[in-house]
Amino acid sequence: MTTYATDYSPGEMIVTAGARQLEDNKVIFAGTGLPMVGITLAQLTSGPGIIPVFEAGAVGPTLNRGLPLSVGDSRTTSRANYTQGLNAAFELTQRGFIDIGFIGGAEIDPYGNLNSTMIGDFPEGYMKPHVRLPGSGGAGDMSCSCTYTILIVQHERRRFVEKLQYFTSNGHLDGSQGARKKAGLQGHGPKWVITTKALMGFDEESKRMKILATMPGETVHSIQDATGFELMVDPHVYEYEPPTVEEIRLIREVIDPTQIFCKR
Repeated sequence: MTTYATDYSPGEMIVTAGARQLEDNKVIFAGTGLPMVGITLAQLTSGPGIIPVFEAGAVGPTLNRGLPLSVGDSRTTSRANYTQGLNAAFELTQRGFIDIGFIGGAEIDPYGNLNSTMIGDFPEGYMKPHVRLPGSGGAGDMSCSCTYTILIVQHERRRFVEKLQYFTSNGHLDGSQGARKKAGLQGHGPKWVITTKALMGFDEESKRMKILATMPGETVHSIQDATGFELMVDPHVYEYEPPTVEEIRLIREVIDPTQIFCKR
């Protein structure tokens, strides 16, 4: 019998949902932060055969020496199959060997395009933005070449916007049919968006974001109210199951005990 937790943070909910969406025996390009936690949780639960790839070049590690602080942390090489460097990691992506890119951003639009570069008036304010964000890192390349991507975003109206202030990572571009192929991109684009309020996908025809499931305590109305554009709603929308007691134990005691990424 599954026992569900009642005490968990929004970050822990996102990580749990992310881990559950990862299929076993897939090759996954890991972004910094919550994606690392989600991949490790999946390895310890439903996906022991998952093969993580980190930007600095480690392929197939198990993060048993502690959670890395970045994709270049030496701990990403723990028990790796091999380590060849940044160019080799992205070569795998460009050759079509990466199934999933697991990334995040500060802003997202209806088609899953991401901004992780700046908040301010572009182009005039590019050199002096209101907020300078971390930038693309490898996310731009991942969004172009991975078979598909999973996006993790905190759900706030200021983050879910009709038009990005800067275009960092490619989603479904303008939503038109064949837009990614016409732009020379080989991947299929984002498959899911996981937030503190919902699990969302994209409509097959329009490529606009669509609510698939509500997180515990949320409704379609509360999700829409926290979004800066009109969301589509799947006719079979359901309530997502909360984290289990075991999932929360693994996050808090094994994966991220010092709360580097999962604040409580």
